[in-house]
Amino acid sequence: MLQAISLTFNLSTGMKQKKKYLSLLIFFLEMLNLSSNAQIEIGPDSTVLNRIQSVENSLHPWVKIKGIPLWTLEKRLEHYHAKGLSIAVIKDFKIDWAKGYGWADSSELRPVNTATLFQAGSISKSLNALGILKLAQEGKLDLYTDINRYLQSWKFPYDSLSKGKKIYIANLLSHTAGLTIHGFPGYPIDDTIPSIFHILNGSPPSNTKPVRSEFEPGEEFKYSGGGTTISQLIIEDITREPYAEFMQKAILDPLEMKTSSYEQPPFPLKKNLLATGYRSNGDEVKGKYHIYPEQAAAGLWTNPSELTKFIIEIQLSLLGKSNKIFSVEITRKYITPYVDSGAALGVFVQTFCGTRYFSHAGSDRGFKAQFFASIENGYGAVVMANTDNVLLIDEVMNAIASTYNWNGFIVPEVTVIKVSDSTLISYAGKYSFEGQTATCIKEGSELFLLLRNQKMQIHFTSQTDFFVFGQRAKMQFSSDEKGKINGFIFSEDGYETFANKVE
Repeated sequence: MLQAISLTFNLSTGMKQKKKYLSLLIFFLEMLNLSSNAQIEIGPDSTVLNRIQSVENSLHPWVKIKGIPLWTLEKRLEHYHAKGLSIAVIKDFKIDWAKGYGWADSSELRPVNTATLFQAGSISKSLNALGILKLAQEGKLDLYTDINRYLQSWKFPYDSLSKGKKIYIANLLSHTAGLTIHGFPGYPIDDTIPSIFHILNGSPPSNTKPVRSEFEPGEEFKYSGGGTTISQLIIEDITREPYAEFMQKAILDPLEMKTSSYEQPPFPLKKNLLATGYRSNGDEVKGKYHIYPEQAAAGLWTNPSELTKFIIEIQLSLLGKSNKIFSVEITRKYITPYVDSGAALGVFVQTFCGTRYFSHAGSDRGFKAQFFASIENGYGAVVMANTDNVLLIDEVMNAIASTYNWNGFIVPEVTVIKVSDSTLISYAGKYSFEGQTATCIKEGSELFLLLRNQKMQIHFTSQTDFFVFGQRAKMQFSSDEKGKINGFIFSEDGYETFANKVE
């Protein structure tokens, strides 16, 4: 059993005294929340408070740089203009602790607690895959059959780009279907919300293009929220139920995720549980949050405490110790890569120093989330925040990994060196890899990498080796036989690719 420690405040004053005490209350609540005493759930281990304190005082990037001190959670919330954050940590197949920080809604003076619901973004895809696999286990679909066999209300329009190959449901779950539409921006609550058919066809009022083939299926990985949306329709066509109702009954209820929901918009009865989304500068998202009719891809409302139930179930099921949803065989399929070595059926898998992890990140307008969990050893964590800044999530996860000594997760301290201006100038330019463009820009005595809409400072550990905080990868500039820079090597978790210098 978890112990719940809740602290609440009531303002009861005369009208003349309200203004005076309100300002004091706001100040006190801010100090309370930033010192993280809003609500804590802890397990029976008497040393857990020490681990909480360690996490709160040891935030850092995925690479520790010698001479740079660790950060406190309080300071990083302030640094990133982040309003609130929620954490849940798993140890020995049980929740070790969960805690809320800051504001669920600063204008309403609602603090984050462990029950606060956040938009999970693409973590929605991880639980959506459970729904698909549930139907597969029941014999209602085959993961390796043409998706049009199960699509009744709409058919995928194959064209010459698919080269006559059919898309399997397993391709949709592992992002190997060769489909378009990476992600979805959602809709302000006062917008006209499109149907799933509008979204798949890219017709008004949809704000994204059609979901179509970009290249033949089954060849390589390309992330596609559009493909996940097709799987949402497959569930509805097979079950003849609204997507959110099926997921509640088949997945969320068996996992005892009692307040989580795929309903879009969310139930009004849960209004006081919903966090408000905030942009990177701290401004509130218009209407407090966006609506995502792309429920399977981005529509889940949940919290870290409830997501740990999903993680622990997967971990225990793999050991044959729980079967709330799947048999051991189906659970193994869930975390087994398909086509691509890092993409399984709803989660990503990575190996650090021999320890295997499964994970997923999430991003909706004004929200960021991430979970990491070991496949074999019963530990992991979920971090969710109502901010657009993903670096805060990464830093918190790194603090957890350091505190709990997750095997291979944290890179040993490195020494950063300065590189001459002439060398930096030779590195500046555009690079191309896997259909993407990366740009190195020299500003003053520093070099920056522009990649996937992120601007990241390059840190050198040698004249050619470098890393950036925004990508968990080792990189190295390369030159031809004449010594001219011709690209850089990108290495991550055993996967290596080469970015050619094109300008």
